[in-house]
Amino acid sequence: MRYISRTDLKIVARNSGILMIGIGVMCLIPLIVDLIYFEFDVFSFIVPGAISIGFGYFFMKYFDSYTSKRIRLKHGMMISSFAWFWAGLIGGIVITLSTNISIIDGVFESVSALTGTGITIFENVEILPYGILFFRALEQWIGGLGVIVVMLRFITPGSISSKLYQSEARDERLKPSIKATIKETLKIYGVYTLLGIILYVLAGMPIFDAVCNTFCIISTGGMAVKNANIGYYQNDLIYMISIIIMILGATSFIVHYKIIKSKGKSLIEDLQFKVILCIIAFVSLMLYFVSDIVPMELVFTVTSVITTTGASVASVDAMASWPAFVILSLMALMLIGGSSGSTVGAIKLVRTITFCKGIYASIKEILSPEGRIVPVKLNGHQISEKEIGEAGKFIVLYMIFIFLTWALFCLFGYDPFKSLFAAMSLQGNNGLELGIINHTLNPILKMVSMIDMWTGRLEIYPVLVLFRAGLEIFKR
Repeated sequence: MRYISRTDLKIVARNSGILMIGIGVMCLIPLIVDLIYFEFDVFSFIVPGAISIGFGYFFMKYFDSYTSKRIRLKHGMMISSFAWFWAGLIGGIVITLSTNISIIDGVFESVSALTGTGITIFENVEILPYGILFFRALEQWIGGLGVIVVMLRFITPGSISSKLYQSEARDERLKPSIKATIKETLKIYGVYTLLGIILYVLAGMPIFDAVCNTFCIISTGGMAVKNANIGYYQNDLIYMISIIIMILGATSFIVHYKIIKSKGKSLIEDLQFKVILCIIAFVSLMLYFVSDIVPMELVFTVTSVITTTGASVASVDAMASWPAFVILSLMALMLIGGSSGSTVGAIKLVRTITFCKGIYASIKEILSPEGRIVPVKLNGHQISEKEIGEAGKFIVLYMIFIFLTWALFCLFGYDPFKSLFAAMSLQGNNGLELGIINHTLNPILKMVSMIDMWTGRLEIYPVLVLFRAGLEIFKR
């Protein structure tokens, strides 16, 4: 049975064209920084930007008759997956042209930035042009909120907005309409970004570093502008500001939106926010007593892991030498992630809590009198069996991806323990790693890593839908 028709593909192409134009414009923004610092690397930004805008305009015009066609969720998922793929590819071309690295490395760097993973392929990021450093930060900032979400702010609302919004693993609404929701979300994101820049500058960070680091921290991306990441600054005040921004980035936008109206109660009462703080406090305290790691490094790293930011104050070599129990604890946090409706990756707290409550309810039903149904509630709302089942299916699928990646790393001869850490970090868009993901990584594993980051950011299903659509094409 065929699930994808030619009409479906043309609908996808038409609506992808709008996003491709937006992606092209994204490539042109860093030209401002490029010219400010007299680097004049105009070619590296204009050519990929023009290619994306040109293809986008062609798709829009050639398939213009499909504008009014009803868009379904499958179309939204295909468009979303393709848009993220295209953004990673075009961004990779920008980085390749500017730095003369291989196209695989360039696309890896771009995908890592866009998905908020934050693993860099460069040995020395401090020699990169300011334009590229800003471009990576901008990719993280846009990717943290979502490529689709940012682009939807500037296109006509309607069914396409709704389906594309859902396709990027979002279903929360701050306002009745998607357009209004995106507007409020961008406003909150912008305010926190400005706040982060001001706080960093007041703490003594140079303005360029403050802008780029805020972009990468609020988006929970973690790809900083220094080789030692945030640890470069050797400043506890900067570390504390980073911790606060990471937690803000990992908190649901709905909670942020309600803060003023509820006079802060929405933050205190939010289950996911409270769980994040409890996990940070408990795990940091536990690891302090079982290791001799500096307390600030522990708190910073634990926060970075649970929020899937991947920023660091400890070097890769230092982390690799930490006790196995500490690393295992961090790996467990990598799986969980932060709040749904935020900028984080991984499984997310609400799914983890839902799944655990479902298991506990099943145990209670077995122990209860025959025929009794034990209700499952979250934040006072009853959770359906379908929701519990969906959470369970996603977790199983997520673990399958991690296992397959881990197996491939082991097949290529990498250390099993470090490989598992890397697989979890990639799939959860975390970014911390123990020294095996760099420019020397096998090209096949680089491509596998890119797929992990891509699927992790879109929560797997949209990418699988796109692959399934691709198989339909080859069947013809």
